[in-house]
Formats: sequence, structure tokens, C-alpha cells
Amino acid sequence: MRPESFEFLKSYLNNPSPTGFEKEGQQLWLNYLKPYIDEYFVDTYGTVVGVINPDAKYKVVIEAHADEISYFVNYITKEGYLYLRKNGGSDPLVAPSKRVNIFGSKGIVKAVFGWPAIHVRKVELDKAPTIETVFLDCGAISAEEVAEMGIHVGSVVTFEDEFTVLNDKFYVGRALDNRVGGFMIAEVARMLHENKNKLPFGLYIVNSVQEEIGLRGAEMVAHRIKPDVAIVTDVTHDSQSPMYEKKTAGDISCGKGPVITYGPAVQNNLRDLIIKTAEDNQIPFQRAAATRATGTDTDAFAYSGSGVAAALISLPLKYMHTTVETVHRDDVESVTKLIYETLLNIEDGHDFRYFQ
Repeated sequence: MRPESFEFLKSYLNNPSPTGFEKEGQQLWLNYLKPYIDEYFVDTYGTVVGVINPDAKYKVVIEAHADEISYFVNYITKEGYLYLRKNGGSDPLVAPSKRVNIFGSKGIVKAVFGWPAIHVRKVELDKAPTIETVFLDCGAISAEEVAEMGIHVGSVVTFEDEFTVLNDKFYVGRALDNRVGGFMIAEVARMLHENKNKLPFGLYIVNSVQEEIGLRGAEMVAHRIKPDVAIVTDVTHDSQSPMYEKKTAGDISCGKGPVITYGPAVQNNLRDLIIKTAEDNQIPFQRAAATRATGTDTDAFAYSGSGVAAALISLPLKYMHTTVETVHRDDVESVTKLIYETLLNIEDGHDFRYFQ
């Protein structure tokens, strides 16, 4: 990976972007993207879209989502402790002893997830932590002091953990789900620009908000763009680490390439074009099967309007919705390359229908 791309990846992943509060991260992403696009727009809730060939009638979307799971302050005790409500699929099991940032009215306040010591806690607390039992300590000793710090009900909380590299090949951090996807589609735009590729259609590079609470950003922007094709990238579960059941999770491995999904929301002819592109360019790939829905923004695009030819290219990831989400460097490059090469194989007015 070129040094400039790596620096952008690191800064983008370290930037907090909780669901519903993605503004700062979206601005960072757009600043990186601007040299490679013709124009852009930002919708009412913060989804950012870079456009190449905006006057073209035929429209292709490549998409990722920008938001990360987080918490809201929900209740403040008279002693100054904070209880929370989940914003997205946050897992209280990983919370105890973690450091966090609270985004209050006076700026960021540091805090920690406290937890009773093993010596003194009640037997029932040896069970898995829940949203009802985890709490934050921001160093205050009263509700009044909490208020003076600028913390209030509704203040957003994110984990403090930052990007690291393991063994020179695994990228680790919070919120790789799915800002690493935003990084990859931005890199596709860069490659198209630097290689002077002239696309015969309009390309919409979409970084959606609010995926973690029900694909809401993609749902809104799909109605606005009305694309003909949508290629979505998100993360999927690596099933090689302990405690995964491959019979249900599938046999997916970090380091073995992009994951191409089969399922009702995935348009078969578009998926087959992606597979042929991978084979022609010797890009290793894996296969996965979805149930009624993929659980990604693919579903929002596929079923928008009168229907959009949509497909999902996933990045294998370990330890989803923790502070140590982990992906393989080679997979990041392979997913980027597969999206890029697929775009070069789509023609103006490409008809993906089964028959006419």
C-alpha cells in the first residue's frame, strides 16, 4: 500500500464516527476523495456521495457505510456514574475495563467502564455483563459535577482504542466495520483517476450513514440516486478463530480473498460478472450464502425503487463489534482491486436482466 493511502487509512479509522454523528469522519473521507471526482453531494443525514461523470444516464454505485457502533448516556446516578443505551450493535461483554471518549457539550471527556473487582463482586456478576450492569466512571463524584463537565443524557460514547498492525499483515482497530470499506471505495476512485480510466457511465462513490441501526442511510440515498447497479462492500465473519461454528458461519478465512455472496438480494448476473472478473484477474475469492437478507446495505439498494441490480463483496474480519476488529492487509487490497476491475467490465446500459 502506498504511504499516502496508509496514512489516510490510519487517520480515518482513528476518527470517531458513531451512528447518527458521522460528520467529522465524513468530512475527512470527502477531503481525501475530492481530487478523484467531478462533483459531490451530502444528503440531509450526512451520507456523502462523490460522482464521476455526473451527466451520464446510466448510474453505477459502489458503496460502504461510515458509521460505527457506540453508546448514549441514558441515566446519571447521584454519585456521578453513567448508565448507557446502545447505539447500534454494541456488545457490553467487551466493555468492562475499556477506556472511552464521551462527546459532551464542552468537548471530549475521558472515562472508563468500571467493574467490581473479582474479590468482592456478587456471584450473579460473574455472568456476562449486560447493558443494565455496565457503567461509566468519568471521575465525577456527583450528578452535578457530571453536568459541569458537559455530559448529559444523549451524550455519545465511543471506545478509545486506535489502529495498530499485527505481524506486519493484519490491521487492527475499532470500527473497521465498515470504515475500511469507505477506505477501499475511495481507493477505487483514486485508481480510476490515476490510471486515466474513462468510464462509460456515471459512477457514484457512496459512503452511507446509519447502517448499524437498519441500513437507513443507504435506504435514503438509493431513492435519491436511483442507480442501475450497486456494488456494496462490507465486512463478514472470519470463522477460523476459536468458538465459531463453520456449519452456520461458513468457512471464511482472513487472507484468502474477498467473499462473494449468494442470496436473494444479490442479482445473479451481476454476481457472475464479479466472479468472472476475479477469475480473469487471478484475484482469489471465497463464497458465502446469505439467508433472506444479507444484513448489509446491499438489501437497501436491491429493493429500492423498481429494483436495482445489486451485489455484495465482503472483507473477512475477525472479532466483529469489538475494539480489536482485525482484517488482513492482502484482503483489503484484493477487495479494492476486484471492485475496480469489475467497474471496467460494466458497459454503458449494461442489462443484467435474466431475459427480455
